[in-house]
Amino acid sequence: MEDSQISNSGECYACTRDSIPVFHSASWYKADQPEWEASAGSSLLPIKNRLDRKNLNTHLASNHPFVRSLDPRSKGVRRWNRAILLARSMSLAVDPLFFYVLSIGRGGSPCLYTDRVLVAIATVLRVCLDALHLCHVWLQFRLAFVPKESLVIGCGKLVWDTRAIAAHYLRSLDGFWFDVFVILPVPQAVYWLVMPRLITEERAQHITTILLSSFLFQFLPKIYHTLSLIRRMQKVTGYIFGTIWWGFGLNLIAYFIASHVVGGCWYILAIQRVVSCLGQRRNPEVVGRKSFCLDVNGSFGYGIYTWALPVVSSNSVSVKILYPICWGMMTLSTFGNNLEPTSDWKEVMFSISLVLGGLLLFTLLIGNIQVFLHAVMAKKRKMQLRCRDMEWWMRRRQLPLKLRQRVRRYERQRWTILGGNDGLEFISDLPDGLRRDINRFLCLDLIKKVPLFHTLDDLILDNICDRAKPLVFSKDEKIIREGDPVQRIVFIVHGRVKRSQNLSRGILATNILESGTFFGDELLSWCLRRPFMERLPHSSAAFTCLESTEAFALEANHLRYITDHFRYKFVNERVRRTARYYSSNWRTWGAVNIQLAWRRYMQRSSHCSVGYGSGTADGDRRLRQYAIFFMSIRPRDHLE
Repeated sequence: MEDSQISNSGECYACTRDSIPVFHSASWYKADQPEWEASAGSSLLPIKNRLDRKNLNTHLASNHPFVRSLDPRSKGVRRWNRAILLARSMSLAVDPLFFYVLSIGRGGSPCLYTDRVLVAIATVLRVCLDALHLCHVWLQFRLAFVPKESLVIGCGKLVWDTRAIAAHYLRSLDGFWFDVFVILPVPQAVYWLVMPRLITEERAQHITTILLSSFLFQFLPKIYHTLSLIRRMQKVTGYIFGTIWWGFGLNLIAYFIASHVVGGCWYILAIQRVVSCLGQRRNPEVVGRKSFCLDVNGSFGYGIYTWALPVVSSNSVSVKILYPICWGMMTLSTFGNNLEPTSDWKEVMFSISLVLGGLLLFTLLIGNIQVFLHAVMAKKRKMQLRCRDMEWWMRRRQLPLKLRQRVRRYERQRWTILGGNDGLEFISDLPDGLRRDINRFLCLDLIKKVPLFHTLDDLILDNICDRAKPLVFSKDEKIIREGDPVQRIVFIVHGRVKRSQNLSRGILATNILESGTFFGDELLSWCLRRPFMERLPHSSAAFTCLESTEAFALEANHLRYITDHFRYKFVNERVRRTARYYSSNWRTWGAVNIQLAWRRYMQRSSHCSVGYGSGTADGDRRLRQYAIFFMSIRPRDHLE
């Protein structure tokens, strides 16, 4: 928890929460206090160390590594809270295991006995989980808190003083004493101290009552304690685990624990009914080597506990645990429709509790699970609806198969990259400063890869990040045609783009643009040209995607805004030369001229060795014509 160690400075609690970049401090570090102060006159007097011995000891103690206060928003504390939440969930699942310690009829004999191995296992598990909770209790003495008084005006302040933290934790109703209460060894004491004495004294009727009372006495507060921990975690960060699947899993765990508790209570109440049957028949009859009280088809009415008779007399621990859990799940999920209770008031009250509990759990937990599943499937459903509408529209307009395939390929690629969401819509309503910081985080690394922007300062880069627009192109898509107005300058992030330029009839100049390059630089020259012309420049080439391509672009109005406000930087000689060096137009023009010069040189060399002829003269004339033609379409930019 190195990142959770802080100093004794008062910070605004709400302004320093996650996803909120604003940060301010309400106080200062003692080490940074001024060393001089003004007197009544005009002189400055040095400030002496005013800490007395008591304050000095308090200051040194607060900085001790074992008593230093912790930030509840730090990553280490949040990870620990998640671990404690899982540990508390496991503790809720361990407590019902003590019910299955009791069994009736070992080897068919109608006697009540305890499984000491299972008691030992449940005790060890409970002690280990309670030890983790003790560490959590120790952590609460160091964890900063927000007092309610600070929430009256303002956003609340965290208290960092360790003594104030300890005093608040001890005085709080759901603080220290409640944390200690939920880990008291109540079930261990009952099973190791009380129950053997009751069995020896043959007071079996009181065993189940004491077990249920002690269980509910501590289990219900433990549920409230776990819910309070969840609320505190959500109050600090707004979430617990941060993903939908974790919320889905927590609700399933809660439903499983509820079924486990219901099954355990059903098991122990079934044992109570069997004990009542045995008490009524001092000399129990035996039918087919099986006690009358353990006979499912016997005359004794068991009601909802009928199917528990083979379980309570089973020697298998897995059967005794899994079957009641299965029964609890089926009963809660059906709201107790399959229950047929007798006239016993305990059985009737238990049946009513099962019906109400099943309805409540279905409303809360299963409802939450449906919300999580809907959130997971919403994107997929959205894509399916969009594809269905797109297919219907293409069939209605009778688009050719080739165009349909291009549309489907683009939709799949866009969904793969963006996940069905447009990030710009999410941040459009955020404050300008926060939106600017998010755009800088998302786009700055990509923009710095463009050589044209290497020499620009942070202010210009922030403006570019704020106005950059992400684009996605599918394979074989023609981004811009030759001669079309250039509406944006595009910077390639991933993928390859083919540049094609018609030189003359039958001659085509091509170039491959990869990540880090850009095209549409005619727009940059258009923005810097003086006098300015409103008409957009025309593209000197066509650009087609050779593969799926990701890019970001600056629209014409945004680029003009940036070049107008930071013209001093873009007219810099180094920036202008860099723009020309990496321009696809200038590179293609230079490559074609080099090729023409090389071919002319080779032809002249062949003329010297073979001799001058009419055929070579025609080739030389054509090269001259091509060179003159291509020189006439030499790129024009702001350097001239």
